[in-house]
Amino acid sequence: MSKEEEWQDDLAKFVKDKFGINPFPDQPQPQENKQEPAPPPSPEFHFKFDYTPKQVKEHLDKYVIQQDDAKKVLSVAVCDHYRHVQRCHREKHCGHYSKQNVVLTGPTGVGKTYLIKVIAELIGVPFVKADATKFSETGYVGGDVEDLVRDLIHKANGNLELAQYGIIYLDEIDKIASMSQQSGKDVSGTGVQRGLLKLMEETDVPTKSPLDMASQIQSMMEMQQNKKKDKTINTRHILFIVSGAFGGMKEVVRNRLRQSHAGFGAKLSSVVASSSKLLKEAKTEDFIEYGYEPEFIGRLPVRVHCEELTKKDLFSILKNSAGSIVRQMQDAFAAYNVELLFSDDGLHEIAEKALHEKTGARGLITVCEKTLRDFKFEIPSSEIKRFVVNKQLVDHPDDELKKMLENPSYSEEAFWAEQLKQRDVKK
Repeated sequence: MSKEEEWQDDLAKFVKDKFGINPFPDQPQPQENKQEPAPPPSPEFHFKFDYTPKQVKEHLDKYVIQQDDAKKVLSVAVCDHYRHVQRCHREKHCGHYSKQNVVLTGPTGVGKTYLIKVIAELIGVPFVKADATKFSETGYVGGDVEDLVRDLIHKANGNLELAQYGIIYLDEIDKIASMSQQSGKDVSGTGVQRGLLKLMEETDVPTKSPLDMASQIQSMMEMQQNKKKDKTINTRHILFIVSGAFGGMKEVVRNRLRQSHAGFGAKLSSVVASSSKLLKEAKTEDFIEYGYEPEFIGRLPVRVHCEELTKKDLFSILKNSAGSIVRQMQDAFAAYNVELLFSDDGLHEIAEKALHEKTGARGLITVCEKTLRDFKFEIPSSEIKRFVVNKQLVDHPDDELKKMLENPSYSEEAFWAEQLKQRDVKK
């Protein structure tokens, strides 16, 4: 065998192992003794959505504390969108519909991402989250916005029909505004907006990235063998939700409100004086002033504001949320057959410390992890089988751990006293 034939055989073996295809279709291939069974026919895809806005909100209430207005608006927008999608899927032909893409505003840690994730899980559609800052206009270094759609296909395990009904969630969207006052602005921010605009309207996105060499080789091989064009996914029914803290937006809204109240003897509204209410008053003109293309912000008609969390809200998250960090910590200790109980005064103290972190609900994780870090290390190797997290422990974790290790009955007594107390409250 000549060197050229050996090289061709090596290349053919590599491509076949990597992509499952033959790069030289005209070359006769050795017949395999074992015949592969024919793949089973793929079942027909059916999209089903029968939730009402109230049902969606009730589901969100289990996981997300407060944010009632945000949950109501999102529930209505999601139901309108997926009821329309279901009608289109069932009837194949449906009338014109303006997609209700969403803008979420609010400080960090108030549940913006969690809201959308819980909704996607409820509906049963793929969910992709990304930061807008990682993308750039074509021609610059950075990701391509079309990769978001291809990520949906991956999340749907290659099911194109399911992927076309997914949710794309873009965080940090305030970072791609083109307002000159914003420092560190990416020169391609406007270009990213235009790229997203095309996706939000309706377009066909190739399932293989033109920038991915391996995908392009596979695509060429498949076309050579099967004479088929590349597959695409249509974005018509993909719901786009974007979010950001929009720190500079408050000043834009404040200036507009001041101008509207200008004049001799004019009295400024309480909204201007209250910084926390300003984002809720943001209008389309404010987003344009902030640095968004009118066409871009026009494709995001639903505006939802998430309020900053108070200490009471943080306590309620710990106490009542189905996805609370409290359950996570209890499960972590349960893996070592250790029972963990939280007292109300302990939860209040955790909420107080988390409030000072100024990261919303994320601060709860920070405080709990820092408080119980040494307990996770020491207790699984000790005789302690149960203990209670109370105010004393949250304030002085090192001292309490030392007492527990020196005298295991100390933690037992505190645990059973708190257990009886909680049972009496329930009665």
